[in-house]
Amino acid sequence: MELLEIILISIALGMDAFAVAVCKGLSLRKMSWKKAFVIALYFGGFQAVMPILGFCLGNRFEVIVTSIDHWIAFVLLSIIGTNMIKEAFGKKEENCNDDTRFQTMLILAIATSIDALAVGITFAFLRVNLIFAVSLIGSITFVLSMMGVKIGNQFGDKYERKAELVGRLHFNCNGS
Repeated sequence: MELLEIILISIALGMDAFAVAVCKGLSLRKMSWKKAFVIALYFGGFQAVMPILGFCLGNRFEVIVTSIDHWIAFVLLSIIGTNMIKEAFGKKEENCNDDTRFQTMLILAIATSIDALAVGITFAFLRVNLIFAVSLIGSITFVLSMMGVKIGNQFGDKYERKAELVGRLHFNCNGS
């Protein structure tokens, strides 16, 4: 697998984490680099660990599926790509609160990195340099998450009053 392919996979895997990080940034009253770091560390860390787990699973069953490994890789990557496209066009609610407690971040980190597990299984069949790939995946997700928190916070600061006004007008116009 070429460097460009690993970079593109890393960006694709980090986009769920970016979206949730933006939401977390929106919910922060005041930008906190400490919270942004914690959020990015959870997301980047899990995005790096899950492909390792997937790789181990893939290697475990390699003997059984060696003759069809290229088809398994194709199917897994197709499913991941299709799900990403569906998520991009679907209506999905993100959990928008500034809670960075262990339980909350653990659930969010696992939820945003399940697809990385499948990518790890695929990596086992494609003979990818795992250490390099997971380092890149984790680093890119970390950076995207830090950016997401900052972007979300700036957007929230800039448009909070306008959004509240529109929300109140909508609420009042509906007779409530």
